[in-house]
Amino acid sequence: MKLFVLTWFFGLNLIFAMGQSLDGVWKGSMYANGTSIESGRVIYLEIQGEKSGTITGRIRNEIYNTNDFALKNIKGEAKSGTISLSETVVSKKATGSKTNWCRSQLTLVYNEKTGYLEGTYTSSECRNFAGKVILYQEDNQFPEETINPESHHWFDLLAKDLKKGLNAPKIRKIERETFAFSPIYFDYDKAEIKTEFNAFLDRLIKVVEGHSDLRVKVTGHTDSDGSDAYNDGLSQRRAQAIINYFVSKGLSADRLEFDFKGEKKPAASNDTSEGRQQNRRVDFQFI
Repeated sequence: MKLFVLTWFFGLNLIFAMGQSLDGVWKGSMYANGTSIESGRVIYLEIQGEKSGTITGRIRNEIYNTNDFALKNIKGEAKSGTISLSETVVSKKATGSKTNWCRSQLTLVYNEKTGYLEGTYTSSECRNFAGKVILYQEDNQFPEETINPESHHWFDLLAKDLKKGLNAPKIRKIERETFAFSPIYFDYDKAEIKTEFNAFLDRLIKVVEGHSDLRVKVTGHTDSDGSDAYNDGLSQRRAQAIINYFVSKGLSADRLEFDFKGEKKPAASNDTSEGRQQNRRVDFQFI
């Protein structure tokens, strides 16, 4: 696929190399039209030769939380940003009494913004066998064994991630590594969040939600006007306003850490109005 992506992530331009290969292992859901992602069949896709335009590889389908599977060879082509695949031979299978493994034709497109490989499937063998496909890339090996040692927990997480509007894991990793923190500033003697900062806070929430091991620390500050005791309370209210916003948007409270410093940690001089404005803030850091 001869393309590159230039996407704005949290104030940064991230440039993927021209002609980035989609070869490798992908996994996701293959679900019938009119149904949900979590109701679909598990799919593993191995692509080889995408940059050359002629694709070979394999597909493994599984019935969720069972040992039913089919391993099928594929062939296809990549042209003008679209991957077209046909399943050719069923090389291995283990099926339940009601499982029918139809050979399918898939049409897939890489979504540069989200990192998902998305598209549709149909079958010339089975009537009414049609639907949608969504996959994400992973560095693991393609499962060839009769019993796949990997649990289907990732399949549950995929459905939850998509409902939250989260990008594919590789894109989320880039978002985390390149996220640019910026303070949230407050008006004089106020603890209300200005609406102009909502977009930044929402992006921060998505980064945290996209990584189960990630938490965020919220620290409130003030300028030097007022007593130490008053400013401690004001910085606490500012930090709490941010915490309340995060929780109201669905971010679990156990992913958040709270702190406040009053006027003790100025970012700029309190001798000027501009400096005092910079000190009326909340800072963030990943922990």
